[in-house]
Amino acid sequence: MNNSDWFSKEAISDQLTRICEPYAHTFFRANMFHVVGRDADLVIDFGLGLGSLKSELNIPAGKPVLAVATHIHVDHVGSFHEFEIRMGHEAEAHAFAHMPDADTLAHYFRIQPEALSLVPPTGMKPEAYQIPPAPLIRTLAENDVIDIGDACYTVLHLPGHSQGSIGLLDQKTGTLFSGDAIYEGRLVDDLPGCDIEAYKATMERLLQLDVNVVYGGHGLQFGRARMHEIASAYLFSK
Repeated sequence: MNNSDWFSKEAISDQLTRICEPYAHTFFRANMFHVVGRDADLVIDFGLGLGSLKSELNIPAGKPVLAVATHIHVDHVGSFHEFEIRMGHEAEAHAFAHMPDADTLAHYFRIQPEALSLVPPTGMKPEAYQIPPAPLIRTLAENDVIDIGDACYTVLHLPGHSQGSIGLLDQKTGTLFSGDAIYEGRLVDDLPGCDIEAYKATMERLLQLDVNVVYGGHGLQFGRARMHEIASAYLFSK
């Protein structure tokens, strides 16, 4: 399989593209987002890294690319090392620099039955899978701002799914990239590193957040009303 065929792309707007790896097991099939900015492009999350993500983005030579990982898990950091300006939450900085299984949970992918439905461009077999280290160039914390010229994104620390989970909120448009803090599908809070009490606090926060559209780490986008439904259902279940 060639590199381009490994990825699927959906142009949501002239500025926003959603990318995923359709031949990965659904549990590990995460969303990646490419936001075209005036002064810099923003790439959010990096899949499994079984193909070259950067080469598929058609970014003009010399244009800065800001790469932000919403958290450390295997399905969000595989191609992170391909980018020069790497950002993630300070709580997971050590993990990004070393990519240990204890934090990335890559061992779950290695032992997953039918982890891949086709051989990836790298030819890598799941049992041999490794994530290259990707030390952060900039650590992020609550209320930090990422500016791409015609849009600014405020960093929200949204722990629970992982210690360093973050979202990026454009307060002007109400656009939230939420990573795995909230998305369509069963919210995962039972893996090593998850914290249910922290997740509940994140859900309470999301119920108060003024957003128009949420782009989660998995599944399709949704609006504020659906975000409230998902957050309320999680809180009710606990």
